[in-house]
Amino acid sequence: MAVACRVLSVAKSSRYLLMPLRFDRLLCNTNTNSTSASSSNPLISRLLQVPVSQIKTTLDSVDIFAFNSFQFSWDALITSLQSSSPKKAQLVLEWRLDKMLKGNESCLDEYACLIALSGKVQNVPFAMHVFTSMEAQGIKPNSAVFNSLICACLCSGFSSLGNVDAMNKWYAAKTAAGFSANVQTYESLIHGSLKARDFDSVDRFYEEMMSLGIIPSIPILEKVLEGLCARRKLDQVKSFLKFLLGGGWKINENMAQKLVKCYCEHGRVDELEELLETLTKCNQSPEVLLHFFSGIIRLYALSDRLDDVEYSVGRMGKQGLSFKSAEDVEMVICSYFRCEAYDRLNLFLDHIKGSNKLRRATYDFLVAGYRRAGLSEKLDSVINEMKFAEYM
Repeated sequence: MAVACRVLSVAKSSRYLLMPLRFDRLLCNTNTNSTSASSSNPLISRLLQVPVSQIKTTLDSVDIFAFNSFQFSWDALITSLQSSSPKKAQLVLEWRLDKMLKGNESCLDEYACLIALSGKVQNVPFAMHVFTSMEAQGIKPNSAVFNSLICACLCSGFSSLGNVDAMNKWYAAKTAAGFSANVQTYESLIHGSLKARDFDSVDRFYEEMMSLGIIPSIPILEKVLEGLCARRKLDQVKSFLKFLLGGGWKINENMAQKLVKCYCEHGRVDELEELLETLTKCNQSPEVLLHFFSGIIRLYALSDRLDDVEYSVGRMGKQGLSFKSAEDVEMVICSYFRCEAYDRLNLFLDHIKGSNKLRRATYDFLVAGYRRAGLSEKLDSVINEMKFAEYM
């Protein structure tokens, strides 16, 4: 699944909020270029031209049906104004809320949209104002509205520990009042808590969710695992993985990358080997297994354990896999040079050249190593290869 962070992308694009189609449409084109949008939308052009004092009167003059047309997007309007005049964007949000309240708007999607837009312009106080105004109208928020508010608070640059603490209290008050959180709610809370490095809240929300019988989403599992790795709780990491695999979950590449990094930082190659064996038996994807092969080979290369390096490279090849990065190849080459195992280095290079094209920097490593060792014949051979590869 996506990462660098699904919930953060919700705050930026509102793509994963649990909204009906109409709300998704209202928040479409989140990456709209303000110049092209203003040139194609007469209303945006007018609002960009008029002074701040005339924003609301200009909006009043627009036919109400224009706001409900398929082509109109509040998101495009706010994005265009925010880039040139944040004050105008804020006035549009205020005008929209005022019209909704005076018109006794009861559509929850409209309020969720307005809250999400408030988060997009990083105006959390106004997002809270929209929420409380809706409640004052006697409108009970649903999950979509609540998730929009959480995303606005936690994912729009407001994830300091103090703000997460306040959000925790607010969430506790809402649940005490009868609000039922769902998996998207917990995604937002766990994401924000992790971003603020409030690991206790990450654990608490996850345990609360599990106690309610809510099945965690992949982004939640990623964040919980990331929190355990960040705290270097390897025993808990192992238990968490056992839970995931026992439940039939698949490890994705984001999880694999965090796991390998965590174990490599501690030099725990034997435990990586165990994990690789377990994941292979569980039919994990080749892309996931490759992360573990890479980590294992790096650790063996750093320790100059050439027998283990070559055995691991062979196993990787039998899986139909090749080196994930040129840096890994170069780490192995450096290990051969440190051990002065030049004939074995030649065999290694012959083995990988069919599946890995050596980059210029890798050839530079070889040139420097052979020159330092005084192996002129091998040096000449590498230089000739560089010429053939048009690196010289």
